[in-house]
Amino acid sequence: MSEDELKTWEEAGKLTWKAIEYGKKLIKPGNSYLEVAEKVEEFIRKNDGEPAFPVNLSRNNEAAHYSPGINDDRMIEEADIVKLDLGAHVDGYIGDAAITIDLSGENGKLVEASKEALENALSLVRVGENSRRISQEIAETIKKYGFEPIRNLGGHVISRWILHTGYSVPNFPANSFELKEGMILALEPFASMGKGLVHDGSFTSIFSIASAPRVRSQNARKVYSFAMEKFKTLPFSERWLGEVVSGLSLKTALRELVMSGSFRAYPVLVDSGLVSQREVTVIVEKDGCKILTK
Repeated sequence: MSEDELKTWEEAGKLTWKAIEYGKKLIKPGNSYLEVAEKVEEFIRKNDGEPAFPVNLSRNNEAAHYSPGINDDRMIEEADIVKLDLGAHVDGYIGDAAITIDLSGENGKLVEASKEALENALSLVRVGENSRRISQEIAETIKKYGFEPIRNLGGHVISRWILHTGYSVPNFPANSFELKEGMILALEPFASMGKGLVHDGSFTSIFSIASAPRVRSQNARKVYSFAMEKFKTLPFSERWLGEVVSGLSLKTALRELVMSGSFRAYPVLVDSGLVSQREVTVIVEKDGCKILTK
């Protein structure tokens, strides 16, 4: 990795954490989830970056992928436990981070479980370490608190313009790979009061390009071309497509693009109990790691 590349990774990481700190202040009862997401995304843009994916504000038993849709009317409630998960990129160099905000003040142990799991996982990160050992540490830490690690979610290796490269670090020991010097890694423990197994919910507002366009309608082709030009391989929100096609026409175009395999949809992921999350992005070094999102 060149010095210029490292500098840009660091820039993206710092901006990501600034956005986390900014967004945390907005998560208050009575504010709307849509307003929070849009303000955080605009904060990233005003600070010389772009959102690497739509701001996620998954609440309660939602683990991931809830980002407000167009005209979303959800309000933040006093007892919500909110996962603020966001990313910023600078010319395709990505930072990814998440925190959990327990507005009820009654789920401190759950929040601490994912936080300590991340800290313990970070202590193992270094060149030559096996990812399975990190997954084992995450699982054991969360179980020590009396909760379940979400087995079908986890961290991931990042490369330029690609949020998930195919290498993953699950919250439960499964697959394995060896950590290499200069690898960009997002570690992402999820602790659950439920079964520790997420499934697709009914709501979807996040999409990404999956293949070449296989659609005939003019609106669908316009949406595809806009998304390819603006977002490339990165996920995007239906909210960001309104300037191309709006209203029912946009919904129809998105449905056509998903059904044809041109777009990939990311439904909200839910478990059977409350969920907490913690995440940072690091660069793997010989004798440890450097946290980029801080």
